[in-house]
Amino acid sequence: MQGGKHVSARRITLDDVRPLARGCAILGTGGGGDVSTSTLAAERALKDYGDVPLVTLDELPRDGLVLPLGSIGAPTVSQEMLMSGREPRLIREAAERDQGRPAVAVMASEIGGGNGVEPVAWAATLGLPLLDADGMGRAFPEVQMVSMYVAGLPAGTVVLADVQDNLTLIRPVDGLWSEQLARAVCVASGATALMADYIHTPAELAGAVIEGSVSRALAIGRAVSDTQDPIGALVRTLGAATLITGKIIELERHTGGGFVRGSVVVDGVGECRGRMLRVEIQNENLVALENGVVRASVPDLITLVDAQTAEAVSTESLGYGQRVTVLAWPCAPLWRTPAGLRTAGPAAFGYDIPYIPVEEAAHANV
Repeated sequence: MQGGKHVSARRITLDDVRPLARGCAILGTGGGGDVSTSTLAAERALKDYGDVPLVTLDELPRDGLVLPLGSIGAPTVSQEMLMSGREPRLIREAAERDQGRPAVAVMASEIGGGNGVEPVAWAATLGLPLLDADGMGRAFPEVQMVSMYVAGLPAGTVVLADVQDNLTLIRPVDGLWSEQLARAVCVASGATALMADYIHTPAELAGAVIEGSVSRALAIGRAVSDTQDPIGALVRTLGAATLITGKIIELERHTGGGFVRGSVVVDGVGECRGRMLRVEIQNENLVALENGVVRASVPDLITLVDAQTAEAVSTESLGYGQRVTVLAWPCAPLWRTPAGLRTAGPAAFGYDIPYIPVEEAAHANV
């Protein structure tokens, strides 16, 4: 027993990091940061500090603090400007001072991309367990696009730390102001920073987070390992629709305002010859269009994977001539509620299109 709670027998070990990274890259829908540097950071931290307990909300003291941590900014920048390693401690100390209670766990703000992997390193470094949950079940580009906001939890104090050891505390009135203010701080920090927001107790987070997401990412990563048909294994594990297989023939991508924006066009090959699919990007893959018809859109998940290996291709690593398969599958049910769609549906990104569940849109006539 520890703090009146059962100590979890489940642990994240060195053997789990690579499968976790593969799963998080796929759930990242192109964003969340590149997993390669996060994988190395997690492996190093586990070697230095030992395995990390993986816990559920009911295994934690009800009145401690859960730190939802994630990098904010443009993935292209975070890949080149690495963290110092001091940021998690700065944020923990600031959050504990601000709220007058101890941190009891780290949680990934988003399970997608490097932001799903590096919490292992942050938890190990801080000597805290990792919560088997996140705020998205995928990756989204904006601060308010988390389940805690949809569930109506107050934003509370947002804490940001950057590579220069600048520490910023913000008390926004709501999640929308969290995005505006945190993004401004992020841009001032060079378009990348580490952030904790929606810092609440396990009791307050019950029903407001996507539970089991770390375990899901591990299961996805393991499913595509040691198989002769990684694409098929991935499709079955995700329950995904295959939108197209082809090569990238057009790529537009630019960084500004703390985001990567652009689009990619995939020209079909093989059975998909004669077809083209366009995917719109804002850090993550947002909308897939074929002949002007929506084949999938946020909040459902759209991921480009290598056509041979099923390894996810992030937005910052897209390149002309790459052979990819585009997959789409349903989001967590919370995102299909009216509040979820207002927060992260097509209209939230400026698209004047109705949301159609991927189960229908993927099979629409084009």
